[in-house]
Amino acid sequence: MWLLIKVLLFLVLFAAISLVAYAYAGPIFFPADFAAPSDVVTKPVTLSLE
Repeated sequence: MWLLIKVLLFLVLFAAISLVAYAYAGPIFFPADFAAPSDVVTKPVTLSLE
């Protein structure tokens, strides 16, 4: 039972470290995944001046 807890703890710790590493190194290796979608939006704006 103790071995199962140790293995699960190790996997959770490894997953957390991997997620942080991907967040920092991901934009360097996978820039398309981290790029925000860019669309040109043109909307008329009506200002009411009193």
